[in-house]
Order: sequence, then C-alpha cells, then structure tokens
Amino acid sequence: MTLTDPLDAKGPLGTAAPVPPAVPTVSPTRVFISLKLALLRNGLRQSGGRRAAYITSLVLAILFAVLQLLGLVLLRDTNHVDALVTLLTAVLALGWAVMPLFFPGGDETLDPTRLVMLPLRPHSLITALLVSSLVGIGPVFALAMAAGSAIAVAHGAAAAVAAVVAVVLTVLVCVALARAVATANTRLLTSRKGRDLAVLSGLFVAIGAQFVNIGAQQLSGDNGLAVLEPVARVLRWVPPAAAVDAVQRVSDGAYGVAAAQFALTIAALAVLMWWWRSTLTHLMTTPDASTLEAAAPRERRGSGAADTPDSSGPFARLLPAGRSGTVLLRTLRYAVRDPKTKSAWVTSLGVGLLLPFVTAVQDNGSVYWSCWASGMLGMLMYNQFGQDSSAFWMVAQTISSPRDAYLELRGRTLALLLVAVPYMAVAVLGSAAVLKDWSAAPEALGIALALLGSMLATGAMTSVLAPYSIPQDSGHKNVAPGQAGIAWISILVGMAVGSVLCAPVLGLTIWLHVSGAHGWLWVVFPLGAVYGAAIAETGLRMAAPRVAARLPEILAAVSKG
Repeated sequence: MTLTDPLDAKGPLGTAAPVPPAVPTVSPTRVFISLKLALLRNGLRQSGGRRAAYITSLVLAILFAVLQLLGLVLLRDTNHVDALVTLLTAVLALGWAVMPLFFPGGDETLDPTRLVMLPLRPHSLITALLVSSLVGIGPVFALAMAAGSAIAVAHGAAAAVAAVVAVVLTVLVCVALARAVATANTRLLTSRKGRDLAVLSGLFVAIGAQFVNIGAQQLSGDNGLAVLEPVARVLRWVPPAAAVDAVQRVSDGAYGVAAAQFALTIAALAVLMWWWRSTLTHLMTTPDASTLEAAAPRERRGSGAADTPDSSGPFARLLPAGRSGTVLLRTLRYAVRDPKTKSAWVTSLGVGLLLPFVTAVQDNGSVYWSCWASGMLGMLMYNQFGQDSSAFWMVAQTISSPRDAYLELRGRTLALLLVAVPYMAVAVLGSAAVLKDWSAAPEALGIALALLGSMLATGAMTSVLAPYSIPQDSGHKNVAPGQAGIAWISILVGMAVGSVLCAPVLGLTIWLHVSGAHGWLWVVFPLGAVYGAAIAETGLRMAAPRVAARLPEILAAVSKG
C-alpha cells in the first residue's frame, strides 16, 4: 500500500481539491476602533443607570471643555497667559498619567493581556491601541484644552502652524503616557492591590480639588497670573508643556527655542512609545508570577504555616488578653485587607489632615481645626457591624451575654483608639507648628480627645440601633439599596449627639478664655482625655446589652447587601 500526499488528494471525479479562499487582511487599527465602540455600546446596554451616568458625564465634560476653550481664547491678550497655559498642560499630562492607576475600570481596553492569544506584532498592536485610545471623552477633553492653550498664545501665521503641531503632540503624549503607565502596571491593576488602589480615587480627587482651590485663591490675589512665572520657567521644558510654550516662542520670533522645545517633545513621545513597546512585549511574553507561584509544588513554596498570618507574633502578645485582643487584631486586619474598610480608613485619615492643612495655608486657620481628625475617625465607629456584612452571623454566634457584646465593642473601639490617639496628636501638633501657636495645642488636644470619646459612644449606640449593610460587590456604593435614609439619620443624629456630649469640655475652654484664666488652659488636656475615656466607656456599657438583645435584627439589617 502506498501513501499519497494529502496535498495531491483528488475529488470524487478525479478533480483537484479546491484551493482554500484567501484570508482577508483587515487593518488592526480599524478592528480596534470597532472593538472600542462595541465595548462602549454594550456597556451602555447593561443598565439604564450606567447609560444615564455616561450621558451625564459626557455632557458635563463637553460643556466644561467648551467653556474652558472659550475662557482660554478670551485670555489671548492677557499678560502671563503663556505661564498659565504651560501649567495647565503640565497638569493635564499629570492627570493622564495617574488616572489609569486610580480608575482602571474606566476603559476595558487598558488590559492588553486579553489580546495575548492574537497573532499581532508589537508595532501593529501599539499603533492600533494608540489610535483607538483617541476615541472617548478623555481625548476630546484633552483636545479642547490643548487647542485653547495653543490659541491663547498663537499670534501670526507661523504661530498658527506651530499651534496645530503643538496640539497634536500634546494629545499624543498624553494618550501614550496613559497607555504606557497602564501597561507597565497591568499586573498591579488586575490584582487585589490594584482594586485597593482604586478605592483611593476619592481621596485623590479630594486632595486635588483642595490644591486647585488653593491655586485659585493665589491667582485671585494682587499679582494675578504673575505668580505662575517661577513654575512656568521650569515646566516649559517638560513635555508636553514644552510644545505649547513653543507656540509662544514662535509668536515672539524665538524660532530656535521653539524648535528645541518641539524636538524635546518629539523625543519624549518616542521614549514613551519605546517604553510602552518594551513593557508590552515583556507583558505578552512573560507568564504571571502569581500563577507560577500558585502552580509551584508545596514543598518548594514552604510549609502551610507560612501561608497564614502569625497570630502569636510580637504585636499580638502586646494585645489585651481574651476576646477584646482578638477582636482588635481582627479589626485591624479588616482595615488592611477589606477594600471598603480600607477606603473608609484612608479617606478619614486623609481628610482629617487635609482640612487643617488647607486652612493653615490659606492664613485663616486655627489649631482647633485639627479637631476634624477626631470627627473623621470617630465616624468610623458608626455602623461597626455593617462592615462585617453577612459574615456577622459568625460574630453573633459567639455572643451569649451582654459581657460578650461589651468585649466585642471594646475590641473594636481599642482598634480605633490605637490609630486615632497618635494621629490626633500629629494633627494638633502639626497645626500648632504651621500656625506657630503652641500655646493652644494642649486645649485643642483635650477638646479633640473629648470629641473622639463622644463620637465613640454615639457610634456604639448607632451601630446597634441603626445598622445597615455595606455592599461588597457594587463599586463605590457604601449603602445597600433602601437603607440610605438609615445611614444618613444615624450619621447626622450621631454627630449632633456627639457634639452635645462634648459640650462640657468645650464650655470649660470657653469659660477659661472669657474669664482671663489663660494660665489654666492646660488643664483642658487631661480633663478632656479623662472625660473622653469616661463617656466612651459609658457608651459601650449602654450599647452592650442592646447588642445581645438585638442580634437577629442586626444580622438581618447588615445582610441585605
């Protein structure tokens, strides 16, 4: 029997087999643009709320971009407008660089590992990704800002041509920067740590808004835009701000400087593209380290005891014995590992320091503003059982008496105090150092401790009387549907009652100031500490029997998410 070549196979009538049709070649750029539009379209079809949110954000972004474009055009003949547009372009590039880290879910195409099985060359893949990245709200906003900045400093035909080049380079640098940063951090953004980083976006926006507020107040002073000149002298050589500043140089006739700035921007774009290609190639050809670790033999990874946290370490031995110490350690681990709990902690810590700092920089602050730290951390005591969600049933099974409930609440309170007390000391002493008002530090610290104790007491009671569920899988939502009213009432009433409970210490401080007994103001510190501890202990002892009596109701309330 002889073997025949399959390629020489004949049909039933002895005819040659038909040649397979040629595979049509389609530009990957067109495919990626269609993919981007399909992802956007299918995402909007998921729910009416998402569609409404996208349309609202689109309208607001376009409206803000148009207003900013018009505002920059109206500033054409204003002195120092070149410094303003240089700073705006630098801030725009910074925003493009950090946004993928804090909002990785805003664009499903930011994860190139989904394309690892496709037969694409790095050059064609990068070109397609770069062009498809120009589709969306962000590029439209960047285009409007870059165009307005270029128009504001363009005077003459040569400057108009330079403005077109500057706008194109600015948008390309911003998009390439965002893509390169996202690709370099893909492993991080798709991991649990990346999701934890995303929950800090609110704090990032809050801090950025405060810096914008401070900058706006500085610009409204007597010097106006002139205050930006020292910063602009440095940023005009930092791409892509260098490209926008080159338009002003062309308007002034400094063609050599403009050419150098354009060359610097083009070089920066080339470096970004090279970095992007290198990280993309490494990402697409290197297996995930976490997968290799999971697949490694157990004897190579070590014993199972090393995979679990050490509960008998030196820190654990310093904790109180019994249930309170165990609950304290569990609460701190929740604060480190649970994304929602971590977000609440980081936001409270950040805002508690941000407000005193902002008021001090604006020259209208006071050491007493540091009491915001007490209020923000004290609010973490509210809805203590809601952060456990449906897992609260395991805690409820271990509570058989008011004594068990008291130890449970005391452990959670000690975890807050372990962070809050040194944090408040830093906030008060830092405010006193910035304002150079060290004499007011003792009384401010005493009021802060009294306020913290009052918030802990009211937080323990509201955790029992008005618990609500915190959804674990719904993004940034911190209240289950139908429980928003409970959350707002518990927070507002708790804060009001906490302020009333703090009134004795506050009244003592006011009386010492009014009576002229300034030499005795230092006693507010120890009295505030003792009062805060006493009122917090009273709140825990009042809440404990109610916890033991309302376990089924609390479990039902916190399990709705």
